[in-house]
Amino acid sequence: MEVKAFYWKGDHLLLLDQRRLPSEEVWLELRDHLQVAEAIRGMAVRGAPAIGCVAAYGYLLGVKAGYDPDDVKKTLERTRPTAYNLFYALSRMEKALKEGRDLEEEARSIEKEDYEANLRIGSFGNILIPRKASILTHCNTGALATAGWGTALGVIRTAHRSGKEIHVWVDETRPYLQGARLTSWELLKEGIPHTLITDSTAGFLMRSGKVDLVIVGADRITARGDVANKIGTYTLSVLAKHHNIPFYVAASTSTFDLSVSSGEEIPIEVRSEDEVKTCHGISVAPTGTPAYSLAFDITPAENITAIITEKGVIQPVTEGNIRRCLS
Repeated sequence: MEVKAFYWKGDHLLLLDQRRLPSEEVWLELRDHLQVAEAIRGMAVRGAPAIGCVAAYGYLLGVKAGYDPDDVKKTLERTRPTAYNLFYALSRMEKALKEGRDLEEEARSIEKEDYEANLRIGSFGNILIPRKASILTHCNTGALATAGWGTALGVIRTAHRSGKEIHVWVDETRPYLQGARLTSWELLKEGIPHTLITDSTAGFLMRSGKVDLVIVGADRITARGDVANKIGTYTLSVLAKHHNIPFYVAASTSTFDLSVSSGEEIPIEVRSEDEVKTCHGISVAPTGTPAYSLAFDITPAENITAIITEKGVIQPVTEGNIRRCLS
């Protein structure tokens, strides 16, 4: 079955509310950039590539409604500070407006290019996947997180469809449970064998020889290859390195931010402490206990075996190899 996070309907955006999955499939009708901004901020849509695509349509809606383009761009940029695809897409839309080009056509191009990039990422990544493999993944990097198909999950999907014997260990991905709710949902629809685990199970699985490789997505990649991704990714990279297990990152070139060199320069989003202290609206901690809810962490380039892009596989991960690939 096709999994799709959003559809452009000509005068509004139809958005699958990912907060309601897997129990309900609820579609939101977004008719202005303020509604789009709230949907991004509120996690109705998530995943850096999908955020970028949706923000492009949000920019289109805001400008068509007569709002000041600078205000529209700033409103959308403030929603998620770490995801670079957001800034990439909005910069393209701003450039198209200044050059007098059709904004709807530009937004559609951003969506189309992301989908096609995902397919190519899947093909390049499939080369790295053994004929029989147990793969551990974190967060959700599938069709729901992109314009379709997926990045890390797209590689897994491609490997499965090519006839490889794939089993996926799905990190639940606390506190928002993107793995439990979304990745499992996509894998079920695709018929890919998988098992859900708590995040803290991953290390012992590696020690037990039950993980052949780890593959994750990215929200921003620096010039030297440091990767910002969902909180918990850094921990997995350390565990994989200790157990001599390949650790792959799958991302389109629109996720690379060559204006920053190291991960320390990337702004890390801090979210509401309620996301840690509750689970689906049920309190799991005392009211007076403070919580620290980081949305992302930074994985250094030296912990990454390779970065899989639509232009090829970057290995080893160095600034020179990154710039050669992206050029």
